[in-house]
Amino acid sequence: MYLQDSIEKYLNDSAADIPAPGGGSVSALVGALASTMASMSINFTVAKEGFEQNTARLKELLKGCKKSKEVLASLMQEDINVYNEVDKALQMPKITDNEKKLRITSIRRATIYAMIVPLKTSMSCLYVLKLIRELADITNPCLISEVCVAALLADAAFQCGKVNVDINLSHINNQEIHQKVRKEIHEAEKIGKIYFNEIYDIVQKKLYKGKKS
Repeated sequence: MYLQDSIEKYLNDSAADIPAPGGGSVSALVGALASTMASMSINFTVAKEGFEQNTARLKELLKGCKKSKEVLASLMQEDINVYNEVDKALQMPKITDNEKKLRITSIRRATIYAMIVPLKTSMSCLYVLKLIRELADITNPCLISEVCVAALLADAAFQCGKVNVDINLSHINNQEIHQKVRKEIHEAEKIGKIYFNEIYDIVQKKLYKGKKS
């Protein structure tokens, strides 16, 4: 379990010539980091003088950020687990007809699971972007750079998760799954872009408030 290991070990293993952790796991990690930056901005705002009117809502948003961090951190490991299952399926014997049939079935099943995990990552990051969008309006302006970092990370993690969904979809020979997942991820991407653009506009206005161009 990488969550109990050092950051150095995770970074070294991600860079090594071993199957996992790979892009899917790293995507989830980046999403979890987005949640931590959003949480940081809340913790420097909640119950502070001048922001008391938003305390109740900020506490609710903090709960959402903490939950998102936990979910994305678990997906970081889950992606490694499902990739290992794909690898196991690929290593299955394929001499007899029964072995070939079982191997194909196992590969298909494992690949679907391998697609679902980054899909969860992308959808979790969309939720994080939604939280950040609200935070951008009410968080301490002194923490607006953390809000921006959170948004950039969440957007990047969403796109990275989407890439891993697309890669695994290309190995799934099921048109119904293709259509359903592509529609879901496409709609999520459109919503995510709206959140991100709105956040970025707010950040820019707060960063340069009172300054002449």
